[in-house]
Amino acid sequence: MHIGVLGAGQLGRMLALAGYPLGFRFTFVDPNPSSPAAQLAPHLIANYDDPQALEQLGKTDVVTYEFENVPEAAAVALAGRVPIYPNPVALRIAQDRLFEKTRFQRLDITTSPFVSISSEEDLESALQKLGTPCLLKTRRLGYDGKGQQRIVKSEDGGRAFEALGRVPCLLEQWITFSRELSLLCARSTSGELAFYPLVQNVHHEGILRMTLAPAPGLTEALQQLAQQYAERLLRDLDYVGVLAIEFFDVGGQLLANEFAPRVHNSGHFTIEGAVTSQFENHLRAITNFPLGDTSIRGSVAMLNLVGAMPNPVDVLVIKDAHLHDYGIEPRAGRKLGHITLVARNETERAERLAAIEPALVSCGALPRDVILNA
Repeated sequence: MHIGVLGAGQLGRMLALAGYPLGFRFTFVDPNPSSPAAQLAPHLIANYDDPQALEQLGKTDVVTYEFENVPEAAAVALAGRVPIYPNPVALRIAQDRLFEKTRFQRLDITTSPFVSISSEEDLESALQKLGTPCLLKTRRLGYDGKGQQRIVKSEDGGRAFEALGRVPCLLEQWITFSRELSLLCARSTSGELAFYPLVQNVHHEGILRMTLAPAPGLTEALQQLAQQYAERLLRDLDYVGVLAIEFFDVGGQLLANEFAPRVHNSGHFTIEGAVTSQFENHLRAITNFPLGDTSIRGSVAMLNLVGAMPNPVDVLVIKDAHLHDYGIEPRAGRKLGHITLVARNETERAERLAAIEPALVSCGALPRDVILNA
């Protein structure tokens, strides 16, 4: 089977690595000539809405994408020629925080209080309603902590709106949460569902730095609540593929923050840390293969390598450590790779995290105290 992919970043690269053992072929479209997936498969260097590139993808058996900022018009155009998953409706909703939060509300998926902002007058009124502190976010194109401003005092609202370019925004009430969690799930073209255990995420400066799987202290009640929310969203969107929902844990209650219509950074641990990786399950879902076992192999940690790469020897000397180098040119703030640590239990996982931390901190790939603050 020939699979077309819009985007050729590290997620596309990992999709190809998961798909080759199943006999799949890939063609990627991405304007970056040095995209990570280009090392593994045919790569059309073109904008995502380039007519000739879309014509080529239209000749594949099925099309998917590896990030949510693909132009919706390109997905709609392809949908008239070839099956594309997830569908363009899911893409459109995920690209706009207002659409996303409104859909959560419609499905009785709890979120923080929010107000749509189109003008400074809207913002002044919303601040009176929600109080401070608040978080002002652009409705579109925000990721890894970008496109948002914290407002501590009402009089700071105008400056925050100006800093974001006075574009349509969402004002969200500031939530004091105990931790950030995410759920990876999959739905196939025949409607089969699969859920991974909830994982705990640690961010630094808006970028995911570490994932612990399963989340420490995970209860069956919390897992079931997350799955109920996810199932509502999957069925409502007629979704096909892997989807990630990010939650805030507030005293044992889950507030949905956002969803990603694709394989997700917090699911990278599944390559070595689960029976079936998120990448393989995404491919199984869009080709209607039976979904794979989502059980986690013991206690697992994933560490993002941002801005610098460690000496591989310093990583691989740790028992059950797995290094992934995306082949990307180093740059401050750029995700260059990740490490997965697989352990039998949480105690052993903590020991391996402590053992690997000095090498990552010394080279600049991981900020100090990220592991300590988990």
